[in-house]
Amino acid sequence: MREDDPNSVSGSAQARSDSVPTAYSLQPTASSSVLTCTALAKHFQQGDTRVDVLNGVELAVAAGERLAIVGASGSGKTTLLQLLGGLDLPSAGTVTIMGQPINALSDAARGDLRNRALGFVYQFHHLLPEFSALENVAMPLLIRRMPVSEARSRARHLLERVGLGARMEHRPGQLSGGERQRAAVARALVTRPNVVLADEPTGNLDGANARHVFELMLELNRELGTALIIRSWRQECRER
Repeated sequence: MREDDPNSVSGSAQARSDSVPTAYSLQPTASSSVLTCTALAKHFQQGDTRVDVLNGVELAVAAGERLAIVGASGSGKTTLLQLLGGLDLPSAGTVTIMGQPINALSDAARGDLRNRALGFVYQFHHLLPEFSALENVAMPLLIRRMPVSEARSRARHLLERVGLGARMEHRPGQLSGGERQRAAVARALVTRPNVVLADEPTGNLDGANARHVFELMLELNRELGTALIIRSWRQECRER
């Protein structure tokens, strides 16, 4: 961690500028890292103008750690999360997940690593409307070619854990907003990933449902030992 660099973010210190995303550790950091980025940079070209979004970001996330990325709109929070998740490639620097530098992998290998090591929760649930909650949650396991009975059993267990035991045969259109987001959390965790990346996971929910989903994610983080990286514009997120 370079404390004099406003683009360096870590669980142990706060970046100095409101114009860049800041990462806050929500618990003490363990020794082993499941995700790191080194000298990470991203820029875009708009005509003749180069726009530098991120520059020299350093980050290490330990197993089971909770991290909040906060900052003003346009500060690069979503860009950083996409780079950490291998959904976009950096202009410079390296992202490493479970010891594998993802920007050095082929598209197929990167997709396989995402399926094995990462879970994603978005502001919108992105559940497939033609499938039940149970089928949606089991889907990542079926993509791995897990036997259907085993995939459904694991999905059923997590849906019961998030309070949807009586709703698992319902399709997304038959669920409330809070129920759909809880199903999305279950889907992200069903593969037992090393890291969950959450992009404004409560942004579309009212206050009560937002608190419930957020507390549920923290509970599952503690129970499963999955590292949790949450992107949010809410400063109070770092206090939880």
